[in-house]
Amino acid sequence: MPENSFKEELKERAKKIKVLLLDVDGVLTDGRIIYDSKGRDSKFFDVHDGMGVYALYKAGIKTIIVTAKGSRAIKPRARDMRVTEVFADVSPKSAILHKILKKHNVTKDEICFVGDDLVDLGLMKRVGLPIAVFNACPEIKQAADYITIKHGGRGAVREIAELILKAKGKWEELVRFYEA
Repeated sequence: MPENSFKEELKERAKKIKVLLLDVDGVLTDGRIIYDSKGRDSKFFDVHDGMGVYALYKAGIKTIIVTAKGSRAIKPRARDMRVTEVFADVSPKSAILHKILKKHNVTKDEICFVGDDLVDLGLMKRVGLPIAVFNACPEIKQAADYITIKHGGRGAVREIAELILKAKGKWEELVRFYEA
């Protein structure tokens, strides 16, 4: 498919998105997990990704976290970003899709999922717009319709938020809000 045709098709699919599903480790974080001497974990989140999720919230687009591994660090960060819902300790991740479709009254074509590793593969194959972060494993990249320029935990989610908001014609409105 020619480059311009791909960009137009991606824009049309992004325009339909009402719910963004995000993995955590390797997508919202750089994939590193640090344990302290008491066994508590810490994660690195990127402030630009957080602003992207918050911008989606301001535009009325829901963000839902779906992670195979729970962590106490996730809920405070989700709250800061205005994430709609957090599903932790989910395996397989695709098992949660029906509940999300029903609860949020959306179709699979109105859902975008961002993943990076094999645990994301089933969900990637069941949503309207599957996206892989740049540093995703080969199988995830192959299942994706778009691969970010940025790495997971390093601005990839912000890149996706901008893609969706620009496709919907809402990016300029957001920029004007912050210019005031």
